[in-house]
Order: sequence, then C-alpha cells, then structure tokens
Amino acid sequence: MKPAEGPAASLLGDVGAVFRVSIGIVVIFVIAAAIAPEAIRRVAQAILHATATNIGWMYLLVTTSFVGFMLFLAVSRFGTIKLGAADDPPEFPFASWLAMIFSGGMGVGLVFWGVAEPMMHFNQPPLGAGLPRTADAAQSGMRFAFFHWGLHQWGNFALVGLAIAYVRFRHESHGLISETFRSLLGDHVDSGWGKAIDVLTVVSTVFGVATTLGLGALQINSGIARLAGVPYGFSAQFVIVAIIGGLFMVSAMTPLDRGVRLLSNANMLLAAALLILVLAFGPTSFIFGVLTQTVGEYLGNVLQMSLVTSPYSTGAWVEQWTLFYWAWGLSWAPFVGSFIARISRGRTIREFVLGVMIVPVALSMLWFATFGGAAIHFEIYEHAGIADAVAKEVPAGLYVLLEQLPGGTILTVASIALVGMFLVTSADSATFVLGMFTSKGVLNPTRAVRLLWGTLQLLMVVVLLLTGGLESLRAVSIIAAFPFMILMILIAISLYRDLAKEIAAQDAKARLLEARIERLLMRESEREAAEKSAAEVHPTVPEESNMQEQVDSDKKGEEKGTGS
Repeated sequence: MKPAEGPAASLLGDVGAVFRVSIGIVVIFVIAAAIAPEAIRRVAQAILHATATNIGWMYLLVTTSFVGFMLFLAVSRFGTIKLGAADDPPEFPFASWLAMIFSGGMGVGLVFWGVAEPMMHFNQPPLGAGLPRTADAAQSGMRFAFFHWGLHQWGNFALVGLAIAYVRFRHESHGLISETFRSLLGDHVDSGWGKAIDVLTVVSTVFGVATTLGLGALQINSGIARLAGVPYGFSAQFVIVAIIGGLFMVSAMTPLDRGVRLLSNANMLLAAALLILVLAFGPTSFIFGVLTQTVGEYLGNVLQMSLVTSPYSTGAWVEQWTLFYWAWGLSWAPFVGSFIARISRGRTIREFVLGVMIVPVALSMLWFATFGGAAIHFEIYEHAGIADAVAKEVPAGLYVLLEQLPGGTILTVASIALVGMFLVTSADSATFVLGMFTSKGVLNPTRAVRLLWGTLQLLMVVVLLLTGGLESLRAVSIIAAFPFMILMILIAISLYRDLAKEIAAQDAKARLLEARIERLLMRESEREAAEKSAAEVHPTVPEESNMQEQVDSDKKGEEKGTGS
C-alpha cells in the first residue's frame, strides 16, 4: 500500500494499518464510554464475571508457567546468549538501567497498594480464612501482598521484554510483538496475521497503562484531599489527569536518554528517600521482622498460592485480587516489556532475567514490608485508624500512615510528588512504546505520534474513572488481558524455538571446528610418523642391500669356477 502523502504523513512518519485500526478501536471505546458510561460498566462487569468463572484458572496456571520458563532460561545455556552483537556494550549504566526498569514497571502501583493492600487484607482476610483485624489476618495479608508483587508480575514483563530484545538486537528485526512470532508463522508475520497481533497488543497496552494512570490519579486525589480539603471525586481526578498530561507532553519532547532516564533516576532517589525515612522514623525492628518472616512464608508457600482457585467457595476473592493482578500484569506486559527491551541492548539473557525479575522483586518486598508493616504496627499497637481510612477510601491509608511519623505533612507532599513523577514517567514511556508499535517498529517514533497516543491514553483514563473508578479499572484490565495472554503463550514457544536453533547452530559450529582441528592434528601426526619412518629405514637401504648380495653371489661363482 502506498503511504499517505501530505502534512499529516510528514508529521506522523511511516505509519500504516496497525496505527489506523488501533486508533479507531480506542476512539470508538472512548466515545461509547463517554456517551453511556453506565452501560459500559454493566457490560464490563458481566464479561469479567464470565471470564473469572470459566477461565480464571488459566490466568493462574499460565503466569506460573512463565515464571518457571524465565528462570530456566536464566540458569541454562541459553543464559549466555547476548542481546546484540558479541562486542555490543550495554547502552545504559547498570544503576540507570535498573532505575528505568523499576520506574517504567510498577512504581505507581507500589505507592498505591503499599499500604492499601495489606490493610485491605487486614480488614478482610484472604480467601475468608481467619478473623478480621487480627495478627493472623495481618500476616496472611502481608504474605499475599508479597505474592502479588513478586516473581509472577515481573515474569510477565521479562518474557515479553526478552522476546522483543532478542529479535530486535540479535536478529536486527523490528521491535514489534509480531516479529517474535516469525519462528512460528514465518512470512505470515508480514501479512494480516502480524498486523492483527500488533493491533491486539496496542489495544491491550492502552487499557493496561490506563489502569495504572487511573490508580495514580486516585492516589494523588486522596493526598490533596487530606492536605487542602479538595473533594475526593471525578472532578478533581479529571484535573489531575489533565495536569499530568501536560507534564508528560513536556517530557515527551525530550529524547529518551534525557527525559525518561532523568525522570527515572529522580523517581528512584525520591522513592529511596521516602523509604529510608519511613524505615528510620517508623518501627524499624518490627519492619525487618515482618520482612524476614514474610519472605520465608512467601518462598515456602509460593507454589500453593500460585494455583489457588477456591473452587469450593462462592466468594470472589481470587477474582478481585489474584486474577486482577495477573491480568493487570499481562495487559501491562507489552508496554513494560517493550520499554525494557528498548533499553537492554548489550545484556546477556541471564543478566536480563535476573535484573528484571530478582532486583525489582526484592525492592518490592522491601517496600511492602516497610509501608505495609509500619501501617499494621501503628494499627495494632497504637490504633491509628489506618484500617478504617482504607475501608472508607482505599488510597487514604498511605497518608494516615505518614501522619504518624515526624514531618508527616512534608512526607505527604513528597509522596504526592513521587506518584506524579511515576505517572509522568509511565505515560511518557507508554506513548513511546505505543509509537513504536504503530510506526512499524522504529526505535524513535515521531513526536506527533507520541503526543497523539498520549492524548488518547489520558482520554481513556478519564472515561474509565467516569464509568466506575477502581472497579472499572479492575474489570477492564482482566478482560483486555485474556487475548494477550494467549499471544504470550505463543511468544514463549516461539522464543524457545529461536533460542534452541541458535544453541544448535553454536553446537554445529563447534563440532565443525573440532572436526577441522582433528583433521589438522591428524595430518600433522601422519606427517610426523612418515618422517620418523623415513629416518629409521631409508628407502635406498633395501636397494644397496640387494646390490651387495648380488656382488657376494658373483664372487662365490667365480671362486667355484676357478676351483674346477
């Protein structure tokens, strides 16, 4: 198809069918949700219930399999393969690389749920086991918080990121999800099948990122409400989204190595400062006790928790929590995975997997132990009212916790700033990735494409908040994630086939080299043996011996004749 010409084409760059179809789907949803928000909410809830009831088990089984698959790649021979040429150095320093992974990953989610999830489980124990607001409820709540923010979430990101990084930097292919299917589909990737895969990826990414941005808007609204008395509701959240949109558009105007990188480093510094202050001024010994015990319980029960479906109960706890988290991670995976892939040239597969899965998981556990553990301590021993605050308004728990510490107001302002910076980083990174997906995989999409996707992202957040806030964000995440989960299964199969082929090619090359060396050594040994044989018995020796025998025979004959 001949590319479009004119001013629009020059602004947008090389876009095609994936761009147009994806834009169309998102615009139609935004318009429908704006016109009939209540109808969209009812439909979403109905689809959510059917999904959780009939195929919820698949989310649990598949995400657990992804964790095992990624760890296997890291510890096996595949781990030595480099994402790029043999002499490619890492594009970013290790510390900046980890900071961008963490900021682009689940930074907003950690701030939102760091206090909220443990306290919600404290109010309503997981799976209905135990009494509310007891020590048992607190410990089981911490264990499931570690589980929901542990290996499974980052396993999703690592799989997609590794698959894209491999085809992009090892095969010098486009950085598209469809390219990861070339091992399975061959040249069909370049036809309608590949475009359908990329459209599905874009739509899933838009909903996943919108969920995170919506959670961030709720968190900021709750903090401002406590500081300035601004009402907690849609109007304030709309203004917050608009301000975040303006800030991220400024960031989008800067190159990746300056804008997102500098914001990511600033995020990490502010998050680390907040974490250290809560550790220092909070119940430090209690926090480390919670961390130690919960890590042990997590490692001892991770397989059992991974496969809990509660089929003998009519409760919806698994649907509301584990399924939501896994679906959120799946729908967030194209964005986070693509962004991580973009910044990971020069890393080995082992370094990539351990950097993406182990380090962020360890930091997430420390975060939850610090904020969730401190909240539980103040609630149990000082009756701080954090549990009641969370029951009334989910994001408020963080600010009630900070009020228990010296300089609580300053800490509240810092936490609001941290969420805002995480939102700007996430929005900027997401529009960058969406631009790549819809611009045929180019590493640097045009600013016009990035700004267009940023605007649509913000509109999506607004309509999701309009249709029901947190409930709608949860429902849409689970629904949008299912088709991409199927794609991720195929991505894992295709990636393994590619890696197996490369290892087989390396083995064949090694065998060929070994055979050549053996032949060279054999020729050398044969030459040496011949020289040795020649030195021991010269070829002229037998001839001289025969001549001497002939002379001796002639002499004997002459003597015999004379005697007669």
